[in-house]
Amino acid sequence: MYLFRIIVTLYAFKCTRMNADKKVAFYTLGCKLNFSETSTIARNFVNEGFNRVDFNEKADVYVINTCSVTDNADKRFKSIVKNALKKNKEAFLIAVGCYAQLKPEELAAIDGVDLVLGATEKFNVTSYINDLTKNQHGEVHSCEISDADFYVGSYSIGDRTRAFLKVQDGCDYKCTYCTIPLARGISRSDTLENVLTNAQEISKKGIKEIVLTGVNIGDYGKGEFGNKTHEHTFLELVKELDKVEGIHRLRISSIEPNLLKDETIDFVADSKTFVPHFHIPLQSGSNDLLKLMKRRYLRDTYTNRVRRIKQIMPNACIGVDVIVGFPGETDEHFLETYNYLNDLDISYLHVFTYSERPNTEAVLMDGIVPKKVRAKRSKMLRGLSLKKRRAFYESQLGNALTVLFESENKEGYIHGFTENYVKVKTPWNPHLINTLKQIKLSKIDDDGLVRFDFIEELISSSAS
Repeated sequence: MYLFRIIVTLYAFKCTRMNADKKVAFYTLGCKLNFSETSTIARNFVNEGFNRVDFNEKADVYVINTCSVTDNADKRFKSIVKNALKKNKEAFLIAVGCYAQLKPEELAAIDGVDLVLGATEKFNVTSYINDLTKNQHGEVHSCEISDADFYVGSYSIGDRTRAFLKVQDGCDYKCTYCTIPLARGISRSDTLENVLTNAQEISKKGIKEIVLTGVNIGDYGKGEFGNKTHEHTFLELVKELDKVEGIHRLRISSIEPNLLKDETIDFVADSKTFVPHFHIPLQSGSNDLLKLMKRRYLRDTYTNRVRRIKQIMPNACIGVDVIVGFPGETDEHFLETYNYLNDLDISYLHVFTYSERPNTEAVLMDGIVPKKVRAKRSKMLRGLSLKKRRAFYESQLGNALTVLFESENKEGYIHGFTENYVKVKTPWNPHLINTLKQIKLSKIDDDGLVRFDFIEELISSSAS
């Protein structure tokens, strides 16, 4: 056994030395969950001796983490491949992620793609690339989605000011428009112990905000130890994370309205670290369409969640996902959604134009909405989103809030977000990166971002 360990160690050392002059770059399509997994995969490459570089630089290996929520995400993949090959036509191109699981052969057939890895294989990517010589045809390693029944923890560090912490994967819901269960498998969770360990590791890196992410995070606890029942609940997870030292902010990403319980809302209202920001998918304001979508709630449930949040956290930010152009959506259905959202006390919308996805129930439904009509409805809701965001920002003028500054210089300005997700800007100052400052919101600029006055420095630490 001792000799075996020595051999393994020497082999790993040899591989690391062989890769020391190799460069790898990453591109992520899609959600926060994908970003957390890309970051984890990138650390595996670094541990194997690769040097990570920006995707815009010349690299020996390019890894593209794909998304397949919409048809547009599929199309973008081809252009990203072309851009990578322009930088290095001999580069080894790898596709991972949801699209890679759903359509591996289709991706492998794209000129320049060398390796396609499915849902379970992507976390072992470095074991598939002993030789970086380009393949004549893309090589596929993809499991049956029923085999994706185990959990791999992930979190992002170093890519953004905030860290994305994966706590859950997969989904047992059967929404008729969605391919995610086919791409990621059943609902399963990280152990509570491991989530807390990852949060502590993130805090030690000087990261001040963690965003909890997953496919269906409100279902946290299911499959925690491989079982199909809940070992812990989402509320228990939230309560334990609130105790982690060194984390100044915790933010809940998208959570289903039927799984966002009053007890969780109440806890967030009194929490020392969880911020007053919720992103709650609606998808449609029509009960008829919600039933066709096989959502697990009706409109009254959504209304009650929003009212509860605003009752105890009047300054809370509430974001909404909504789909336009779903099969059977008449003008009356759309206006029902538009008027409902217009009257609801929400802060912004994420608008998705429905696109047909293979192997879903919705693709076989009657009442197809013409694409021009979908585009028109999408434009109307995006306009409503701008109106809602502006109204929310105006309601916050004069308030004293805390902003966490990000690292990018955008046309001479540095940006940041308050705890309740108001985006602010001030002239570029690198000393502000990754610092928390208390501010007073003063005015909204023409670009829709908020100016402010500094009140006092809360925490001062330069980006590491």
